[in-house]
Amino acid sequence: MILTPKISKRNFYSLLWHAAFLALSRPFMDTDTVIPSMLVDAGGSAVQIGIMTAIMLGGSSITQLIFAPFISNYHYKRGFLLLGINMRILALLGMGLMLYFSALLQPGLIIWLIFLLISIFSLSGAFANVSYMDIFGKSVLPELRKPFFSLRQAINGIILFVAALAAKRVLSTMGYPQNYAIMYFIAFGALLMASLGFWHLREVVPSKLTVRNPRHFLQLIKVELKQNPKLKYFLGFINTMGVSITLLPFIILYGKEVFHTQSATTGWFLLVKIIGSVLTALVLFTLAGKYKYRSLLYGGALLAFALPLFMLLPFQVPSLAVIFFIGGIIFTAYSISMNGVLLEISGTKNRTLYTGIAGAGSILPTLFPLGGGWMIKHYGFLPFFTLFMLLVLSSLFFIYKLNCKK
Repeated sequence: MILTPKISKRNFYSLLWHAAFLALSRPFMDTDTVIPSMLVDAGGSAVQIGIMTAIMLGGSSITQLIFAPFISNYHYKRGFLLLGINMRILALLGMGLMLYFSALLQPGLIIWLIFLLISIFSLSGAFANVSYMDIFGKSVLPELRKPFFSLRQAINGIILFVAALAAKRVLSTMGYPQNYAIMYFIAFGALLMASLGFWHLREVVPSKLTVRNPRHFLQLIKVELKQNPKLKYFLGFINTMGVSITLLPFIILYGKEVFHTQSATTGWFLLVKIIGSVLTALVLFTLAGKYKYRSLLYGGALLAFALPLFMLLPFQVPSLAVIFFIGGIIFTAYSISMNGVLLEISGTKNRTLYTGIAGAGSILPTLFPLGGGWMIKHYGFLPFFTLFMLLVLSSLFFIYKLNCKK
């Protein structure tokens, strides 16, 4: 069966349904504010913040390289997509229950359970993402892809803003651990509703890339790197610019250690980050079809490079709020451009392979938080921020060589 306009439209709205409820859940489990703040309140250290950030933002992407060869061997991948999102749903429920009954647990055990459940949540997300990119690429007609990204960002913006206000109120009116428990219960319900969009998907176009063993998979990667010059520059970009989305958890740690910020302040940081993300999404939605991915890449890199400089502002907590506002802009620009470029340089047959390769490109975003946590513990924040700026600056070379289209 071929992909018809009717089926494409059905899948378009099914994926929008998922995106809308995923947006509703995101502020309640935000990886840049809520999770690191919860870990610090539970007694976590700088090194543990680094490990957690590596798992959430880097390690989960690298594991796509492990999942991609297995999933590539199947024509249809919706079952894997549903398995991945259901594991994430159960992990959120487990987090809520664990925090709600945390008074019955030892503090050390709470830290271990946080790591276990967040790891399940992150890795199952990587597992689902491999299938998602393949299904999206073959289940929505090409002329609807960019309108989908733009419309998704616009809808997400409205929902994210409302959800962020609700999350801020929960963080402000309740103390640890009840506030975080309620946050995860809400995220669980929203993600459960989001999964209904995947149940409604109709996957009609088979896509299979036979991978006999890990050695064969590495050979396929080598062939793609040789045949597609843009791929290696894309990997260089996500290795360098990818560190830009690992900074904010350490800003949460900085705020708690230097300015003694509380959960209510974390709520404000979450809100201004969402506002930055929403405004960026609305602007890009308005300019859909007029901007180039390359301009988006350059703008995000320059903003990320300047981000630590705002630490020099004399306004303490307000200066941190500025950082989170700009962090929201960077996150949205990076997400739109990375997904768009990946779809642009890949095809229906090799899209799962490319998603796995992109995961392998997240080596530096995985190592940076690990080394950053150790660096902060032993040498302080200044060397950490300096290294961050140098890595982001180097991404400009790869953006120049990538030369993306609209």
